[in-house]
Amino acid sequence: MKAAVIGAGGWGTALAVLLADKGIPVSLWMRSDELYRSIVLKRSNEKYLPGVKLNPSIRPTLDLAEALHEKAVVVFAVPSHGLRTVAAAAAPHFPTRAIAVNAAKGLERGGLLRLSRVLQEELPPETGDRIAVISGPNHAEEVSRKLPAATVAASLTEETARRVQEALMTPYFRVYTNHDLIGVELGGALKNVIALGAGIVEGLGLGDNTRAALVTRGLVEMTRLGIAAGARARTFAGLSGLGDLYATCSSHYSRNREVGFKLGRGIPFGEIAAGMHTVAEGVNTTKAALELSSRFGVEMPITREIHQVLFEGKLPRKAVDGLMQREKKAESEEIAFEN
Repeated sequence: MKAAVIGAGGWGTALAVLLADKGIPVSLWMRSDELYRSIVLKRSNEKYLPGVKLNPSIRPTLDLAEALHEKAVVVFAVPSHGLRTVAAAAAPHFPTRAIAVNAAKGLERGGLLRLSRVLQEELPPETGDRIAVISGPNHAEEVSRKLPAATVAASLTEETARRVQEALMTPYFRVYTNHDLIGVELGGALKNVIALGAGIVEGLGLGDNTRAALVTRGLVEMTRLGIAAGARARTFAGLSGLGDLYATCSSHYSRNREVGFKLGRGIPFGEIAAGMHTVAEGVNTTKAALELSSRFGVEMPITREIHQVLFEGKLPRKAVDGLMQREKKAESEEIAFEN
């Protein structure tokens, strides 16, 4: 088996390290000449994953056709806003029987599409049954250092999910399969929105009770939208839902939590964005999630308030007040987790 990882950010690099650790030769594609030269010289990705040495079987490349040549597994690890462009460029060179695995978490802003749908539209038509996603509480910084972690591989076909499981599973990285592709993708995307809120709560200094309430009610929002989109409710209680939500809302590695924390401290979003060299996917996902909630007629008050803080100038404390002063409701009647 040979593999390609398309995208050399932190997560893409960590997955290349994992695959190489299994003895799988890996081509690691990137578009930046500067990053390529640095990786070749130092045998590490000091920009995105400092201190992690790259196995000699990882071959950095700037040539997309070369990266894809005769590969059995192709992992796309590029931000959601760039996936369509990269997938379209990869399509003419995509190996005939390879599986395509999306490792990014988000929604395409323009068409509100899940990222597996973007791959379906851009890769050769015969690739459709061989598209999968992975999602879970998987910080690149920890996976690359072989700290125990688990993830979910989801696809429309059991065979493809199992092939991804076989390719990625190691003694320190446990891979489960799931056929609820919609739920796994939406869980991975929407938890970033709630992580922005968790950061805001921390930045405001509101305490553990507030954060716990925010995260719990955020999970309800995620599940509610997922069900409306065709997902299974129980998927959101798994690794790609609750698991990823917990990790992203609590970890110092979380870019979304960091952005929210700075917002809570009163720093304008424009200033925050200007100082970041990696994408906080929750920012774009907030827009997409709010549009999806309108499309499906689903109430998402936390997402709405975060959108107003990010893009409409609402003060974070006012957003919290808006959530706390909503009309009275009965928790048990809002959502059924038995579908």
